[in-house]
Amino acid sequence: MKKIPARAASTLERKPVLALFAALAASGAAFAQTAPDAAAAPAASPITANISLTTNYKFRGQDQDMLGRNDYAKTRGAKPAIQGGFDYAFGESGFYVGNWNSSVNWLQGNSIESGIYGGYKFKAGPLDMDVGALTYIYPGNAVGNTTELYIGATYASESFGSFTAKYSHTVSKDYFGFAGNKLGSGLKGTNTGYLNLAYSKEIAPKLTLKAAVGYTALSSDIRRHTAYKSYVDYNLGATYDFGGGLTLTGSVQGANRKDAYNAAAGPLYDFGFYTTQQVYSPNKARFILTLTKTL
Repeated sequence: MKKIPARAASTLERKPVLALFAALAASGAAFAQTAPDAAAAPAASPITANISLTTNYKFRGQDQDMLGRNDYAKTRGAKPAIQGGFDYAFGESGFYVGNWNSSVNWLQGNSIESGIYGGYKFKAGPLDMDVGALTYIYPGNAVGNTTELYIGATYASESFGSFTAKYSHTVSKDYFGFAGNKLGSGLKGTNTGYLNLAYSKEIAPKLTLKAAVGYTALSSDIRRHTAYKSYVDYNLGATYDFGGGLTLTGSVQGANRKDAYNAAAGPLYDFGFYTTQQVYSPNKARFILTLTKTL
């Protein structure tokens, strides 16, 4: 709300009473004419929120619900998760903060992933730019905690569709349980990078095609001292808009380098001359349905 300058108030005090009454009457008439228009165009809320139900939460192509009975990996495709968050925009300044959460199950003593972020959006010619910082927090087991800086650029047109390139760079020593001080491995996840290229276009009324490919470049410490490998993830699907902020997305998500991320899915059987064990890779491709309500 703008404040009335002090000099304007003093000017009114010097006007004759009759002129003041006339001014008040004129301002009342003007208000009566403009009030309906003001009511028809209320100011947009600085807060947007969303809640989702999904059949499987994958992060960069990998399942986030892995721990099953006796801590063996879950092999089923349906691993439902509930998700939600909010963004707060500081007027038209371009600055924003937000929080996004999801149920997860890949760390002992933890069942929630909470992302806290803040950044700045601005125009650079035909591009919509976005720079910021994001911290992933896993209450109950800080081994997964990770902090990244990111920069993204989007080009959109009615005929071409929307294309986004985004790069995230790990600045914390801890990296999603693969490395870090909290893990006690002596390895650093710092400088792990993630590049994501995403495309979307409305191909029919209310139906939007979405496709994305990403590349995770693990830090040199992780690559040299563990069996984990840098990998490519993918996401291909479509979103239907029911209106009123309700959408349904169907997509196929997964990643390559499956064997590098295999987890035990059952007990080890040793027959002396032969051993066998069921394994499961979180990188396995899955068809996923996600219902989202934007508030």
